[in-house]
Amino acid sequence: MARKKQTGRRVEGWKAKTWYKVNAPETFNSAYIGDTISADTENMIGRVMNATLGEINNDYGKQHVKMKFRINRVAGDAAYTEFVGHELTKDYLRSLVKRRSSRIDSHVIGTTKDGVRLHMTVTCYTLMAADSSHIHEIRKRITERATAFIAENEWSTVTEAMVTGSLAKEMMADSKVVFPVRRIEVIKSKLLGRIHTQVA
Repeated sequence: MARKKQTGRRVEGWKAKTWYKVNAPETFNSAYIGDTISADTENMIGRVMNATLGEINNDYGKQHVKMKFRINRVAGDAAYTEFVGHELTKDYLRSLVKRRSSRIDSHVIGTTKDGVRLHMTVTCYTLMAADSSHIHEIRKRITERATAFIAENEWSTVTEAMVTGSLAKEMMADSKVVFPVRRIEVIKSKLLGRIHTQVA
């Protein structure tokens, strides 16, 4: 004989949960990025929320920048997050590919001034096909510029520079000296962890 559905318990469990408004970090003006529900605030810590830069800035032209935010603090009915990475949409990346040109990928791992370790993927698109020596030099310059920028700045500054394209412009200025470059994009980033220094 089939068991009866315990509708009463389900209703009680649902009522015991609370909705929380989730906000982006101050780097993105603490913008509202969605709602989440939980019966225990402790269970919310570490929960990941997704939003596009277009949604946060009300700019449709930035819908291709997908960002991830992790909840790290809850106060009242509000949850606050930290930026943990981003990725450009596949459709946008496909639109950048042109015939008879080269795509140069660079993987950069560095630590920010305030101890945040991250992995960044940078892609360079040339105007025409580049030979191996040009590819090697462009990748070298991109890696050196990105690594230096990460080391000289705090996580919030690096975050903004990656998703808005200002870091890509700096790397493009360096690379154009070597070979005609059409575009450079930081196509992906990921927070790897934080380095905690002990106070003596």
